[in-house]
Amino acid sequence: MYLEFYGLKEMPFNITPDPRFLFFSQQHREAFDHLIYGIEHRKGFIELTGEVGSGKTTLCRAILSKLSSRVKTALVLNPSLSQTQLLRAILNDFGIEVKGRDRLSYIEQLNAYLLTQMKEGNNVAVVIDEAQDLHPTVMEQVRLLSNLETDQHKLMQIVLAGQPELSARLARPELRQLRQRIMVRCCLRPLTEDETGQYIEHRLQVAGANGSVRFLPGAVRQVYNYGKGIPRMINGLCDRVMLAGYVAKNKMIGEAEVERAVADMEAVR
Repeated sequence: MYLEFYGLKEMPFNITPDPRFLFFSQQHREAFDHLIYGIEHRKGFIELTGEVGSGKTTLCRAILSKLSSRVKTALVLNPSLSQTQLLRAILNDFGIEVKGRDRLSYIEQLNAYLLTQMKEGNNVAVVIDEAQDLHPTVMEQVRLLSNLETDQHKLMQIVLAGQPELSARLARPELRQLRQRIMVRCCLRPLTEDETGQYIEHRLQVAGANGSVRFLPGAVRQVYNYGKGIPRMINGLCDRVMLAGYVAKNKMIGEAEVERAVADMEAVR
């Protein structure tokens, strides 16, 4: 609705995990570098945690898009799977024609695929999103997958991405074997107020703003206070703020537009 008014090419504050819009705060850059390191250096298990809406899925998609063609990847977005369904989902995402219906058959096919990739000089990585919701038996299956290795290398790198509850689950005594195998850990914390302003500007630029719209300092402060530095909450509010600016025919977004947007959002709760 407001794209033409602001001179934008696309919506700047969609909540879909589009890697093009990934904003590299210091912590996001550190997490990105740690995950790339863990995958490329075959560290086996890697843990990424962060609050709901902190950008974990966007970061994971960005990593998958930046890895070299020598790294074969799979992304599991649905954690509500049985052990067999998880294995089948991984095989499907690797483009393997799945044969049979039992777990043992799937493991044999996955192991054969991993050995083939190793012989061809390739690496393999699996990202499991929302991992805090994995059933305990499925979590154990994930641990067993790390047994697929040679004397020198882990055949598959597994990224467990989830909310802070993931760390709490991994701290349980019954999961200590899995916890001990995690070689790389990183956590996404909320953005600071300064980073919130940079985040807003970054998304506007990616959407094609080129200076055609600006959030004034007071507006940024209010967005930060409302969104608490959580990217998804910032996006939801800023989309409403942009609409308020459009209605007011104002390209310099101030406190009035944020207050109007917050009132609208609170009214529909």
